[in-house]
Amino acid sequence: MNIQIYGVKKCFDTKKAERYFKERKIKFQFIDLNVVGLGKRELESVKNSVGLNNLINKDSKEYEKSNLQHIINNSVKEEILLKNPSLYRTPIVRNGKQATVGYEPKVWDTWE
Repeated sequence: MNIQIYGVKKCFDTKKAERYFKERKIKFQFIDLNVVGLGKRELESVKNSVGLNNLINKDSKEYEKSNLQHIINNSVKEEILLKNPSLYRTPIVRNGKQATVGYEPKVWDTWE
């Protein structure tokens, strides 16, 4: 397993995801979205796994500021996401080509 957790340190669900993998002694790499955002290929891979709209945090302050709710074109949405990582729902957990968004221990159990 090659687990990557994309999140922010203050996110409660990100902390729960880290704890989930630590308790099972599964190594993971934590990537702080405030420091390093998703790259174009990473976004493409996660989007293929979970869908673009599931990646967007509709509760974030940035969601309304960016007017993302009014944008229909997915490639424009992707460009906005790449430039503004605070719009992602977290944690984004990747295992190769598989990915989840949010706290999803039932899915992670199937990865073991």
